[in-house]
Amino acid sequence: MVELGNIVEGKVTSVMPFGAFIDLPGKQSGLVHISELSSRYVKDINEYIKKGDSVKVKVIKIDDDGKISLSIKQAEEKKEKTGRAKKAPHEKKEFVRPAELDWSTSSEGMSLDDMLSKFKQDSDEKMQSLRRSNDSKRSGGYSRKSSHSY
Repeated sequence: MVELGNIVEGKVTSVMPFGAFIDLPGKQSGLVHISELSSRYVKDINEYIKKGDSVKVKVIKIDDDGKISLSIKQAEEKKEKTGRAKKAPHEKKEFVRPAELDWSTSSEGMSLDDMLSKFKQDSDEKMQSLRRSNDSKRSGGYSRKSSHSY
């Protein structure tokens, strides 16, 4: 007998455009609505699930008339949450400088103004290089196209 909140394994018995029917333990069955298949947008249900698949599902609702609503998405979220090592709330994240910035010259002994000036100079050089690269791509592409005669 399945209970609300349980995560159980079941077998897909049929796939419809709106969801999939799952056989559950205890000779019960339930429905995984298309919105409960994945945390991503599901355009075609057949890309995610097919008849005969074994799936882990979470029981998210049991109606008064006995209909069982299931979620693959929530069963996976639960697994991910318990599988991760949790950091204690008091632990601080380590600051890592971006790799693309050149910090090879020691900033010891430099004033804040000097460091900001160096950063601005490096940034300006990178932006200029990026602009040159984009300009050459644009002009190269147009000149080749215009040389054709139709």
